[in-house]
Amino acid sequence: QVQLVESGGGLVQAGDSLRLSCVASGRLFPTYAMGWFRQAPGKEREFVAAIRWNSGTTEYADSVKGRFTISRDNVRNTVYLQMDSLKSDDTAVYYCGQRARSDGRSFLSDRSKYDSWGQGTQVTVSS
Repeated sequence: QVQLVESGGGLVQAGDSLRLSCVASGRLFPTYAMGWFRQAPGKEREFVAAIRWNSGTTEYADSVKGRFTISRDNVRNTVYLQMDSLKSDDTAVYYCGQRARSDGRSFLSDRSKYDSWGQGTQVTVSS
């Protein structure tokens, strides 16, 4: 079992920054990638960003490219999401997900391929 604990959410104004953290523990081998997804009220959970655990290569949703940065600390088993120039549309619960394996064909944005999830952290951006 893998446990994921997110933190760092809060209430900020448009244009502000936040950094989310996700600490992973438990059975972390193997881990192919870690990702951030978000869910706004009445909407489906959507992909935000992901990072391959070994190579460090990243993928982003178009809506956050140039504003958000995902990174990881392999020693601390932690993944971060630096969010800059926040907009009201970024308001959502942000979830961290762990994907154990690659199937060689699906994208990191495919949430059905993630094996474990955290409880989420609320981000509210006021305009």
